[in-house]
Amino acid sequence: MVLRWTAFAFSLCLSGAGALAQTYPAKPVKIIVPSGAGGPTDAAARVIADRLYAAMGQPFIVENRNGAGGALGARVVATAPADGYTLLMGNTAVLATIPAVSKGAGYDAVKSFTPVALVMDSFQVVTVNRDASARTLADLVASAKREPGKLNYAATGIGNITHLAGELFKARAGVDLAAVQYRSGGEATTALLQNDVQMTIDNISAVRPFIEDGKLRALAVTSAQRRPELPDVPTVIEAGYPDLVMTSFFGVVAPAGTPPDIVDKLNRDINQAVAQASDAIARLGSRPAPGTPDQFRDLIANESAKWARIARDAKISID
Repeated sequence: MVLRWTAFAFSLCLSGAGALAQTYPAKPVKIIVPSGAGGPTDAAARVIADRLYAAMGQPFIVENRNGAGGALGARVVATAPADGYTLLMGNTAVLATIPAVSKGAGYDAVKSFTPVALVMDSFQVVTVNRDASARTLADLVASAKREPGKLNYAATGIGNITHLAGELFKARAGVDLAAVQYRSGGEATTALLQNDVQMTIDNISAVRPFIEDGKLRALAVTSAQRRPELPDVPTVIEAGYPDLVMTSFFGVVAPAGTPPDIVDKLNRDINQAVAQASDAIARLGSRPAPGTPDQFRDLIANESAKWARIARDAKISID
């Protein structure tokens, strides 16, 4: 009799979870972007938000919660109810680099979230102002060595990938550069256009239009192979810095403990939205990257380990 009642109770739980997924979403869903408007993370969220509205019949509202390099927005989602109504458009910064360089991030990239769906991946570009004397990455390194501490680079938050990439470049090239922090990729690019900073290592989506119209100069891409978006720009490997190969990922996570049926439903519809938005994603200089929650979980774990190793080897810490 006890076993019969246990089985009955278990079946009720399963049927309740299924009913929950069938009625989800019953109200608007919030997608937290842990950065300012105009950057690639914001663009990724907006690319899928409208398509999710069309698929699910409820608004998916993008809310920018910038601060602490993205950790503030991540903490908001990590502590939200695990009901599927507060999601995070995560990226390499909040799900890998910030925890790698800060013990006080306020969340655990693996334990605090339930991976839902990867949206896209991309790469960075080492970029200078068009009036800079540097024509190659070697020129930039030589200039920095001639005037140690005089050149600076733009970053979009302490521990953000733009910051960690700059610190990694300093360590590998043996140069002294100062980081100047900005609230968003748009602000950082504006600073470079105005020559307030001398370089950035930023996502292709932030700098591509200005490279194409000649206002900025690309010195190298951080991908392992040359990219069709910038076919004449050498890779960091070609420039002599294989340790600077890096990519960026962008994907949706939910608070830990979010019901699996809701996660699966979101995963299916986000994958469909990514397929529908492939042209828009390509225009961002990114690649659509649909997949399963488990595949995204593995990616987060692998990237977290990689950046922790890089931070440790380069002695980079912000605590």
